[in-house]
Amino acid sequence: MIEVQVTARHNEAQDICSYELTSVDGQPLPAFTAGAHIDVHLPNGMIRQYSLCNHPEERHRYLIGVLKDVASRGGSRNLHEQILPGARLLISEPRNLFPLAPEARRSLLFAGGIGITPILCMAEQLAQSGAAFELHYCARSRERAAFVERLRRSPYADRVFLHFDEEPETMLDAARVLAAPGDNLHLYVCGPGGFMQHVLDTARALGWQETCVHREYFAAAPTDTRADGSFSVKVASSGQVFEVPADRSVVQVLESHGIEIPISCEQGVCGTCLTRVLEGVPEHRDMFLTEAEQACNDQFTPCCSRSKTPLLVLDI
Repeated sequence: MIEVQVTARHNEAQDICSYELTSVDGQPLPAFTAGAHIDVHLPNGMIRQYSLCNHPEERHRYLIGVLKDVASRGGSRNLHEQILPGARLLISEPRNLFPLAPEARRSLLFAGGIGITPILCMAEQLAQSGAAFELHYCARSRERAAFVERLRRSPYADRVFLHFDEEPETMLDAARVLAAPGDNLHLYVCGPGGFMQHVLDTARALGWQETCVHREYFAAAPTDTRADGSFSVKVASSGQVFEVPADRSVVQVLESHGIEIPISCEQGVCGTCLTRVLEGVPEHRDMFLTEAEQACNDQFTPCCSRSKTPLLVLDI
């Protein structure tokens, strides 16, 4: 864990604040690459992931952008309402589950709303390396688009395209932008679920290969749990078997028996709790694994996923 201090906070757009974090001992922070995120441990006990959106070569600070979500379970609201310059926080070292493909000849970056945070960092890195790319940033309105002034002043401003729902003449034509997939052309998308689904569905319809499509979700879509039933999980190392009722997750059941699995997002987005499955067939409800990885049925996210078979044997 790293102790950091909030050295600056700025309103970047309606309901979006940025926070500049520096180490309390003045030492350089761990290096990171574009697309990386950190876990932020909040005073209320919650842990939330936020993408780093400053240039990857900056070691004197981390910069995160936080949307105050109307459906917040306490994470973003806690930051917006209580965390001011001078506050101290504990964070993890950066992890990258959304990296740039080094073999890409050209990159298409799509950001929706607060999804601009990892995409902004990618643009900075691609621009510095001289790589070919363009960035499409979609938001409901100009007032809700963060870091627009930074994009306008950037050396790559001519490769940034802004799209606003309230300005029909700027609307994104995803089919036109994605019309020519190629082996070394890579697509990156981050933002609200509906926005991401539109971009991903368009790419698939136009023949994009999954290996060239990269995504990062901030939150899982709501799941209908009315038909959920019970099943059992077996701890391979001890042979213990526990029933998971319809109204509890695997993580909750295991924790109640003294078996802790690291968790963070609790929505199947971050991959922190990813656990190997030795027997049985999971019912995948995560947004972390690809469809191909889910089809292997050899791992799952116990924070939200369940089971299609009466028993899952877990490699714990």
